[in-house]
Amino acid sequence: MKSILVIGNGMVGYKFCEKFVAKKTSENFKITVFGEEPRPAYDRVHLSEFFENGDAKALEMAPRSWYEENNIELITNERVTDIHRASKTITTINEKTFSYDYLVLATGSSAFVPSIKGVEKEGVFVYRTIEDLEGMMAYADQLKKTNPEAKAAVLGGGLLGLEAAKAVMDMGLEPHVVEFASKLMPRQLDTRGSSVLKNKLESMGIHIHLSKATNKILGENAITGMEFGEYDKINVDMLVVSAGIRPRDELGKTCGLEMGTRGGIVVNKKMQTSDPEIFAIGEVALYNNMIYGLVAPGYEMADVAVDQILGTSETLMTEDIDMSTKLKLIGVDVASFGEPFMPVEKGYSIIFENKTKDLYKRINVSHDGKKLLGGILIGDASDYNMFHQIYLNGLPIPEDAEELILGARGEGGSSFGSAMDIPDAAQVCSCESVTKGAICSSITEGGCNSLADVISKTKVTTGCGGCKPMVVDLVNETLKSLGKEVKETICEHFAYTRQELFGIIKVKQLKTFDEAIDTCGKGDGCEICKPLVASIFASLYNDTANKEEVIQDSNDKFLANIQRNGTYSVVPRIPGGEITPDKLIVIGQVGKKYNLYTKITGGQRIDLFGAQLNDLPAIWKELIDAGFESGHAYGKSLRTVKSCVGSSWCRYGMDDSVGFAIELENRYKGLRSPHKFKGGVSACIRECAEARGKDFGIIAVEGGWNLYVGGNGGATPRHAQLLAEQIDNETVIKYLDRFFMYYIRTAAPLMRTSTWLDKLEGGIEQLKKIVIDDSLNIVKELETEMQSLVDAYQCEWKQAIENDDMVSRFQHFVNSEATDDNIVFVPMREQKQPAAWN
Repeated sequence: MKSILVIGNGMVGYKFCEKFVAKKTSENFKITVFGEEPRPAYDRVHLSEFFENGDAKALEMAPRSWYEENNIELITNERVTDIHRASKTITTINEKTFSYDYLVLATGSSAFVPSIKGVEKEGVFVYRTIEDLEGMMAYADQLKKTNPEAKAAVLGGGLLGLEAAKAVMDMGLEPHVVEFASKLMPRQLDTRGSSVLKNKLESMGIHIHLSKATNKILGENAITGMEFGEYDKINVDMLVVSAGIRPRDELGKTCGLEMGTRGGIVVNKKMQTSDPEIFAIGEVALYNNMIYGLVAPGYEMADVAVDQILGTSETLMTEDIDMSTKLKLIGVDVASFGEPFMPVEKGYSIIFENKTKDLYKRINVSHDGKKLLGGILIGDASDYNMFHQIYLNGLPIPEDAEELILGARGEGGSSFGSAMDIPDAAQVCSCESVTKGAICSSITEGGCNSLADVISKTKVTTGCGGCKPMVVDLVNETLKSLGKEVKETICEHFAYTRQELFGIIKVKQLKTFDEAIDTCGKGDGCEICKPLVASIFASLYNDTANKEEVIQDSNDKFLANIQRNGTYSVVPRIPGGEITPDKLIVIGQVGKKYNLYTKITGGQRIDLFGAQLNDLPAIWKELIDAGFESGHAYGKSLRTVKSCVGSSWCRYGMDDSVGFAIELENRYKGLRSPHKFKGGVSACIRECAEARGKDFGIIAVEGGWNLYVGGNGGATPRHAQLLAEQIDNETVIKYLDRFFMYYIRTAAPLMRTSTWLDKLEGGIEQLKKIVIDDSLNIVKELETEMQSLVDAYQCEWKQAIENDDMVSRFQHFVNSEATDDNIVFVPMREQKQPAAWN
């Protein structure tokens, strides 16, 4: 058995292992992988998602068990220090020696830190690993304790720099981006495109500083600012360096491999270094005199190295590497493909720019108008996949090339053909090298019957995910070509979409699940359709989860969120975040009495964690007696309406944001919908309530309120879009009533308002016609439906504790009132947390 040593366990190193074990002849080799970090390989492309939940495991490419199952020895937290080519061995920092037949260098890159005076000061970080992020988060927490308005700068305005700026925002610090060049993303964007992106980011509260050469980091032991010139400086409390990468090529240097002049280990088309039994892949490899910092080329290099080691010598690296990329930076679509900058001798450019919507589209076309050569998209990259395929495959373009941007004859319609028109050999997923032919044949010949089947079989969309819209189109069109119906039905028990079933239940006035399934379904129902039907009943009649608890999700059934050790959380409603000292004391007393972990949430209320099931009714009663009610933190319903302190106290406040937030939260509390939703009310454009990051947001301006809808935070943050300007309180409520009821009627299950608005034909302009102009002649009906729901509201907690039959379900065992003695807590700071799972 031959030995393969893989040095580096990042995304590309892992991909080498994954591709290797998938080959039939791989059982003749033993793979050992060395990683410097303490954990298995994780997804650096989505590193910023770590700020959403702090869950490193969610980023793992594969758990440790995967390596064991595939006979791969994974050695983490151990750095390789030397390669001995003569003896074909390597040495680790712990002086362990391993021999190899083949050596694969996948050491990747490290953050480039410019030699700036003072860069070693406390509070200066790089943005590269999970450990880096943990250090940044801990430092930011310390800063905010002493200075709630702390600022952080990011050195570098490229792709990674803007990702780091998003991280700074997530940590609650005022973000500043400092870039040496005269524009953002200088390698991907032209000047005009960069200007559009800059304006968009500044509107989101990110301060951009261009053409700045940092010559000094200010401060004694810790950073207090950055100096660019004698009278040019900014005050910041933290600095994140994201100024580029440097290949981790030191092992190649010390063992005498051929190196590039500016770094990187030179490789040929086989991914071999100057030593034919040593391969280099990913960001450490210098191919075509270039270091490629994207995932897709790294994965292709891994594929080539695998085949070369296994003897499939005809597999060679592509001569020309496609650097096209599509990303969502801080919630803003940014894409470039082909040649983003067009020399006049090659062709001409067609540019569309709409500054009011922060949109910029540029396509570069050959002089004869027959070929698409490249382009840039900012603000709306929905056409990226088709543009990319036209460019890659030389597909014909319209005689009037501007139709690619403006739509046929300027009507805004698509000028593209079907995704099925691209060649079978066209690579749709560059991360996993999956062609259109492979996707379609997985259905026509491979037995796949759904998108999920295709993803499982081909791994398409599992890299950056940018290809998913085109993959969905290909799957649906292929299924249709086979005569198979493509319909997003609820499940096998209801052959309808949610919107169709909503209409049927409403027209037939069905009131129970049995009535619904007997009238328009079949079978007994399942865990998919039962909660969905329960949600429809709630949206039509404001039925509480207590009416038919057997069809609810577990959280709705017990009116609380189940936690990872089987205990529950209790979250009373605190409308607008306003609470009296007496009520605060009650929450403290309840938390102390029942030994609950307490935490103030981002939605301006207080979570109480660790309640045992049988204690829930008693806890609710004490809270209800003090004037509280359910906060519906467990439901697909309104969660909170966040507010700033407003004109009551703030010297900048232009209106009573707290009072209006309380009014709105009390109006829409308990309102069930396809997905949870949140609101925010800010008393001025400083936006302290982060209203535009919510499903609905209201901002005070001169002359009234601006109303925004369709935003959200979470894994894919999205700013809400302007629905109406300078309207009064009454009009805000009227438009929101209409918006919510139309969303509830028409959205798919678990579809957020942002996604729903994206999929609404005509987008925000169409929504304005429906909600404001009453183009469908339904607004009176929508308002009446909303008012009936508001009038029918009941507190579910109160309803439950006043009914003996309902109370009986809140016990751990059906035949005993005993508690669950398997629940174990451990100390955490001055409180407690669940003991870790084995």
